[in-house]
Amino acid sequence: MFIDHLLASLWLAIICLPLISAGCCYFLQRWRIASWLIGGGLVLSSLAWLEIVFVQSQGAGLSLFYITPLKASVLVLIQFIAFIVLRYAQANFSGDPDNQRFLRWLMLTVFSVMVTVSSDHLLVFWLSWLGISLSLHQLLMFYPNRPRAVLAAHKKFILARLAELLLALAFSLLYLAHGSLSISAILSHYPSADFGWQQQCAAVLLAMVALIKCAQLPLHGWLIQVVEAPTPVSSLLHAGVINMGGYLLILFAPIFDQSWPAKWLVLVVAGLSTVLAALIMMTRVSVKVRLAWSTTAQMGLMLSECALGLYQLALLHLLAHSFYKAHAFLNSGDEVNIFLRRELTDIQLPSLKAWIMSIFTSVILVALIVIVVGGANHPLSPWLLVGMAIAQTLAFYFNEPTEGFMTNGLIKALLLLGGYTVASTASGFLVADIPFNYNVAADFWMGLLFLSLFSVYQTLQYHPSNPMARRLFIALNAGLYLDEWVTSMTLKCWPLHLPRTKTPVGSLPTEAL
Repeated sequence: MFIDHLLASLWLAIICLPLISAGCCYFLQRWRIASWLIGGGLVLSSLAWLEIVFVQSQGAGLSLFYITPLKASVLVLIQFIAFIVLRYAQANFSGDPDNQRFLRWLMLTVFSVMVTVSSDHLLVFWLSWLGISLSLHQLLMFYPNRPRAVLAAHKKFILARLAELLLALAFSLLYLAHGSLSISAILSHYPSADFGWQQQCAAVLLAMVALIKCAQLPLHGWLIQVVEAPTPVSSLLHAGVINMGGYLLILFAPIFDQSWPAKWLVLVVAGLSTVLAALIMMTRVSVKVRLAWSTTAQMGLMLSECALGLYQLALLHLLAHSFYKAHAFLNSGDEVNIFLRRELTDIQLPSLKAWIMSIFTSVILVALIVIVVGGANHPLSPWLLVGMAIAQTLAFYFNEPTEGFMTNGLIKALLLLGGYTVASTASGFLVADIPFNYNVAADFWMGLLFLSLFSVYQTLQYHPSNPMARRLFIALNAGLYLDEWVTSMTLKCWPLHLPRTKTPVGSLPTEAL
């Protein structure tokens, strides 16, 4: 018992480190202190993660907080993302006279996320969820003279208030159903045969909150436009904050998993968002805009995995996406050069023979993996997506006549499949207590969406001059005009006066340039 309290106290101290860093901004004009605190917190949280995962596997609690292996893993991720974003921002804002304000709101955002993840109390969870949105809004508005940034922050502000209202209603229903504010106590009642209307409504509301938080279509426009914000803000948002919708469904999975109306709502909205956002992304030229559309697609896939009952894949997706997007945004300058080199390289599309060979090979490889790991007892649509990704990769290798090039492609495919299998199995241990409910219709729906994505993508690649393909490309390039409709409705409900004055270029800070 003493060890449990000691471990819980350590986690509570780690969670408070960003708040201490924010407080230091009022007295000390040094980013180094914040780096030391967050870096030290990362080391301590990594050691505490080893303890709680391999020794105290049931978790450790203290008052309003309860740390499980799942929460500990997400907290380590948050600390890591915060540390690298902080180091990048320190150099990025070195010449900005208002850099302490940025540091203060950055640390408060990180603190709010960590409190939300570790909370075991409905009210504390909701208040810290609100704190994430309010502190992030200050970061999005760091340069208030950018009209697109102001408009994006305005739409984000309205949608965030809607999500918080729905979350408050969901938590109220759960409190009325169980008479407790403890999240762990509420979740301990599930799965339950007595799943009444209050739980059904709460599950649907939680699904709606997750869809709004993850910027699913048609409420995605603000996420695309916040690329006007400083690069560290984009990195923090896409690598960490945007994932909170997926974390919400994973945390409340015992409730969400028993509500098929909630799961089908996510399957339809998030599934369509995945396909459409992925297709729209391929029409974009701007690197940061492509990354933003990629985030919408990835979040849709993560939520769909939750609705399929594959919470281990959703957790793996959350962790991998965070690392990738943090690197991609902070390295977006080099990505421009990579994109230009790719465009200037004369890469031939794979031939029909290469496609037949790659599809045949990917089917064999995926089938072997499914047999080895027993994946036949789980939805097949994720394996279909993996198979299409492997086929897409192999097709370019098999299109080359040299035998060594084909061998390299096979090795790469095996490494990708092996890494995916090991990582998904490892993440399964963190969500092992969540039951799995298979649904044939849901699996068929997602498989149909994945096949549609693959077919439309190949049509646009191989037949770009086809009249129907050209019209589709134009519509996709315009984002299907969904954001224009949402923006118009938003400004009618809550008018906004955008800044009209332009600051002389010479007076802008380095980041603005």
